[in-house]
Amino acid sequence: MCHDDAVARFLFVVVPVVSHLWPAVAIGDALAAAGHDVAWCGPESDLRPLIGPGMTIYPTGKRSYREFHEVGMAAVRELWDEYVIPLNRFIRGPVDRAVAEYLPDVVVADQYALAGAMAADKHGTAWATLCAGILELTPPTAEPGLADWVRSKVARVRETAGLPADDRIDLLFSPHLVIATTAHVLTGTAALPEHCVLIGAALGPRRTDPGFGWDWWDPGRRHVLVTAGSMSAHLVRGYIARMMAALEPMAAHLQVVLNTGADALPEPPPHVLVAPRVPMLDLMPRLDAVICQAGQSTVNEALAHGVPMVVAPIRLGELAVAEQVTRAGAGVAVSFAAATPAQLAAAVTAVLDEPGYRAQARRIAGEFAAAGGAGAAAAHLAALAADR
Repeated sequence: MCHDDAVARFLFVVVPVVSHLWPAVAIGDALAAAGHDVAWCGPESDLRPLIGPGMTIYPTGKRSYREFHEVGMAAVRELWDEYVIPLNRFIRGPVDRAVAEYLPDVVVADQYALAGAMAADKHGTAWATLCAGILELTPPTAEPGLADWVRSKVARVRETAGLPADDRIDLLFSPHLVIATTAHVLTGTAALPEHCVLIGAALGPRRTDPGFGWDWWDPGRRHVLVTAGSMSAHLVRGYIARMMAALEPMAAHLQVVLNTGADALPEPPPHVLVAPRVPMLDLMPRLDAVICQAGQSTVNEALAHGVPMVVAPIRLGELAVAEQVTRAGAGVAVSFAAATPAQLAAAVTAVLDEPGYRAQARRIAGEFAAAGGAGAAAAHLAALAADR
């Protein structure tokens, strides 16, 4: 093979979860825009609409992320036992063949796509870990056994692949480069892996974004987005009912975009627009507040645009993100299960009316911008390829 020394080949190994796909797509787009060759390994049905018709895909088939029902630490056990370990067993062969056929200079593996790290190591290829969440990166101090428990699950992935135990490499964090979609203003003093770069939010064009009913939008009123996230929509019906009750007295001066299925609110009042999908990056600059479960993707999108939040976390990863948001002063946390309409209304009123929350969100937006986002990630990856 002979090609321009300035052009490198990158293979992205992804998991079919939208909150993990968007950062990878943004970074892949930045690499392609810089003139590098980019290919993808994952389920074609998920990837093709996001990356467009011209990109190479090495298909893995699809193992769907089913509805989860656990919360807290039990949700982490469910994630690893019911999804991450079976997923990596399912994609191991296709990923190995993709690396052998494409011969990338660098494999970029989602942190949960451990098969990408194993294949890269087997073929002597440099690899980078893409962390689209913070749970394993900065384990919550309230769960001191979490890190060791996750290590046991990573060892289980190696064992399932028929590989011996090996302390030489950590499949969870590449020894070459770890890219995390967060910033020091949120991680604080937490110890990070070696060769870890924090890039803020990795945002880019979204080819599948739907339209939006802008005719409904009243520029004379404030606007909030209420979203349940892609992984929790089946859990939040009671919470949404309480939130709608909290926001109803504000209808004269507030409009609500409810990002969930139509069945969650079959007969919405005039001040509420129900939309199962929204053009998130078009919407964010126009919002006064975001109300969410503290999923990393939504939080990053809001903070990148300086929008304060009310966070109602459900799972352990969301609890960790919510703690970072509130510690940074960019939002208010409420109980997903127990907050009353009065308590929810007080939290929303606080982030709308107390200027400190928006000021802190805008400060974080500045740090995200300085971190460089997808462009910075692409530059670090290109440097890794050049070093190799």
